[in-house]
Amino acid sequence: MTAIIMKELRAYFSQMTGYIFLALTTLLVGLFFTFINVFGLNPGFHQVLDEATLLFLIMIPALTMRLFADESRNKTDQLLYTSPLAIWQIVLGKYLAAALLFLMGIAVTMLFPLMMSFYGELPLTQIIGAYVGFVLMGFSFIGIGLLISVTTENQIIAAVATFGTVFAFFLMDIIASAMPADATSSLVFVLIVIVIFAGILYNGTKNIFAAIILLAIGIGGTVAMFFSNNLMFDGLIVRMFRWLSMFSRFNALSRGVLNVADIVFYFTFSFLLIYLTINFIEKRRWR
Repeated sequence: MTAIIMKELRAYFSQMTGYIFLALTTLLVGLFFTFINVFGLNPGFHQVLDEATLLFLIMIPALTMRLFADESRNKTDQLLYTSPLAIWQIVLGKYLAAALLFLMGIAVTMLFPLMMSFYGELPLTQIIGAYVGFVLMGFSFIGIGLLISVTTENQIIAAVATFGTVFAFFLMDIIASAMPADATSSLVFVLIVIVIFAGILYNGTKNIFAAIILLAIGIGGTVAMFFSNNLMFDGLIVRMFRWLSMFSRFNALSRGVLNVADIVFYFTFSFLLIYLTINFIEKRRWR
């Protein structure tokens, strides 16, 4: 797996992608730092990271668009998949390479609060929380780009699709407020989610009985709860979409509230995307 990580890092810096990424990250965060902290005389560098989340729309597609799409385009994916390495090692190696480059860019930005620390006391709790949230959210978005990259051999398509998906997460709170809040709509939504999960289970295990059992228990239990107490379904869609909002969790962390549930959510989200990427490759490999 180390060989995969080094190969990907060499590819980033042999094609200028790595240098451009580091330069743009430093430049854009530096601009936010200048206007918010220097001109605004504001010691809160966590506010710079709040604004810098917009960079994910550029950073993540640039980091992930070539991870697997380039292998497919150059027809080197089959050589990669028949190597002695397991599929999970290949996927995790590519993911970690992108995550390491991302961390390099974030490490450079730490020079800005370090410079401010010489001139006064900083709100360290908020700054540390903002960095933790920024890094974890970046890891989650890298997982999205990784999964999208493996579905196409066109880097531009991968970049645009990743941009659109990340942008959708930016709008998650707005989408949540636009969702219907009545109990019946929530019931239909939950049933659709159960069907989707049953499909994912069957797709991953090819066990029709497990999928049917999940469907039966899920649908039966949901319908029973609806008729016993439909008040619990009121506003359920809105709550579920808000639960998926990465930025509301980041905002809590940037205020210095280190909630374990938020951290677990980011790690679980990343793990799920890596798993789906491995599963997609395994299916395509044996097709």
